[in-house]
Amino acid sequence: PWIDAGVAQASDDPLTIYHIGQLDSRLAAADALLERAGRVLDRYKNDLSEEHVAEASLAVARAKIWTTEVALEAASRLFELGGARATGESLNLDRHWRNARVHTLHDPVRWKYQLLGNWVLNGIRPQRHDWN
Repeated sequence: PWIDAGVAQASDDPLTIYHIGQLDSRLAAADALLERAGRVLDRYKNDLSEEHVAEASLAVARAKIWTTEVALEAASRLFELGGARATGESLNLDRHWRNARVHTLHDPVRWKYQLLGNWVLNGIRPQRHDWN
């Protein structure tokens, strides 16, 4: 725990408790977006009309954006809450951030935001790609 917290163990540190609670709520939101995207994909897997593909692409984009942000935040927060010792090579905790980052680079979030914004503002459906 941080010295100013006045507690003996990290799990009693009020700021650690806050950040873990925050991450838990964000992970729950990510899980809900993934579940929703999965339901949309399942619903339309045998009916690939342009409208259905667009709806699925939008659902996947929302899930991709949020899971990317939450994964990177959680991996970074690991070091913040763990302190300087958490960066030690022997623990190899940096692999979690690295693994999350590699997965997020395959289908850039910046294009998911563009896809959603173009739909919301202009009613333009996402382009059809294997990865949408």
